[in-house]
Amino acid sequence: MGGSVDRAGRGDPPTVLLTGASSGIGAATASYLATHGFRVFGASRRPPAEASPFTWLTIDVRDEASVAAAVARILETAGRIDALVCNAGIGIFGSIEEVSTARAREQFETNVFGTLHPVRAVLPAMRARGAGRIVLVGSLAARAPIPFQGHYSATKAAVAALAWALRVEAAPYGIWVSLVEPGDIRTGFNEATDWGGAAPSVYGERQRRCEDVIRKSLLEAPGPELVARAVHRALTARRPRLRYAVGPSSWLVPFVRRLMPDAVGLRLLRRHFKV
Repeated sequence: MGGSVDRAGRGDPPTVLLTGASSGIGAATASYLATHGFRVFGASRRPPAEASPFTWLTIDVRDEASVAAAVARILETAGRIDALVCNAGIGIFGSIEEVSTARAREQFETNVFGTLHPVRAVLPAMRARGAGRIVLVGSLAARAPIPFQGHYSATKAAVAALAWALRVEAAPYGIWVSLVEPGDIRTGFNEATDWGGAAPSVYGERQRRCEDVIRKSLLEAPGPELVARAVHRALTARRPRLRYAVGPSSWLVPFVRRLMPDAVGLRLLRRHFKV
């Protein structure tokens, strides 16, 4: 954490609140930070499946009161929150047309408002101290939205927009904001994704081929430690970057979006996902 610890004038470990810590990227990141000099409060609705080297808190990121209570508890226990890592999220697979409004709303409540609530809760204390780090875990799907995962991609695009705006808003108060954008990462999150069940889709074979491509890519993807290291870099760099793209396609997606016409990007997406 460097600067914020120095400003605090204390030699104790920097304190981090990390949401979505029960499994996958969140559990790997919480454990990584805890073994690299951070005091970690890992938050989720359910406790981790295995013993962990961090303090676990029950929290529902969709409930602003639940988040505020957890933040107050940490401030009372640790005296400050040096960093926030927003990682909680869920996935839904299905067409824009067929995913129900209720399921789409649940996706936004968890992935977007579940990011916004912790950010709003930690900002007052960080501003008062004149220091802090906030890392939002987004996705490369924000830059190259995935067919039949449009709702998930839209939530991650919203998270990216929040990171950009907050970086500017919070900068005068000594608060650094970064966005970590994983590509395919192999975790239990993939099996927890709502793949749509057995109901046939009007998009038929195209949707089935796309699902096969995604599932195969996830099985061959690197593990969550890759993301954990990127989060650690964002928390310890003297001047952290706004974006940290991670994993497969971490160079290709930004390159295509920045330098190629949209028509080329869309053609590459259709070809890759076989739709």
